[in-house]
Amino acid sequence: MLDSTAEPGRRSALAVTAAAGLSLLTACAGTADGDASPRGAPPPRASGTPGSRTSSSPTPKPAKKRPELPRGGRELFPRHRLAGYCGLPGAAALGRLGTGELDQRAREIEKLAQTYAAGREPLPVLELLAVVANSSAGPDGTYRTRTSADTVRRFHKAAQKHRALLLLNIQPGRASALAEVKALREWLVHPDVGVALDPEWEMGPGEKPGDSYGSTDGGELTEIARYLSGLVREHDLPEKAFVFHQVATSVVEDQHAFRPQPGVAAIKCADGIGSPGLKRGTWNDLVRNLPSGMHTGFKLFYDEDTEGSRLMTHKEVLALRPQPEYVMYE
Repeated sequence: MLDSTAEPGRRSALAVTAAAGLSLLTACAGTADGDASPRGAPPPRASGTPGSRTSSSPTPKPAKKRPELPRGGRELFPRHRLAGYCGLPGAAALGRLGTGELDQRAREIEKLAQTYAAGREPLPVLELLAVVANSSAGPDGTYRTRTSADTVRRFHKAAQKHRALLLLNIQPGRASALAEVKALREWLVHPDVGVALDPEWEMGPGEKPGDSYGSTDGGELTEIARYLSGLVREHDLPEKAFVFHQVATSVVEDQHAFRPQPGVAAIKCADGIGSPGLKRGTWNDLVRNLPSGMHTGFKLFYDEDTEGSRLMTHKEVLALRPQPEYVMYE
């Protein structure tokens, strides 16, 4: 199981993000132009001489190419293995992706993904904290802050530049997890953007982030997957990644109520801090009796995992069974 003694240091980072004053996401819509032809104008004349006939047929338009994943194809698995960093700019305690120059981090992630390929095509991942749980209620009482649209846009452009997948991580606080996913629709209609839910920060009435673990359940996970499936169908998108991080068995209740949805790859990512032995124990607990159609992921911590121990090697991670299909570093 996880090393609970290391967790308070991780939670102390909430104060950093709460003080950052992140602005809300905004979206805008446009209008389409109408027909500008004057009323009563005659229809356009056919080309050629009067009375002449043409035997040639109009040249057919080339078929529109269907949207694909950043490295090609329309299905994530089993073709790809995902690997990347998570984080938030200006909050180093929340992950390596939030530190240093973004292009440099993307190049590091490329190398990391290559390390974990193991016979698959590597797909780098930038997991940006798009909704961050706060230790204070905030003006709307939700105990969460949304990352600004400008920041999401900057990370999406970086993902496009480096042919990477952008995952938008949601720590709901007391807000509805599904509502927070829907608020990110303008990004999720892109073929290279997916969702990561952090349910240990999903709090019930009277609960406060950092005081205890939050939770989700198989029914809510199905609702989110169903919404993503609808976007995939509506926009003819490639398979959409839907990750949920799980630090303990209690964080996802009634997991077998989850129902896989067309066009959505659900990934249970084992969280938890500690030595290699402790992390293997957490992994074994979390992947036991895995629901049908569920893929697996594994999370490592550069700082917390090495306090009194060491970071697991990529060979040790790939030796886990089932083999993780997403590996994420914080």
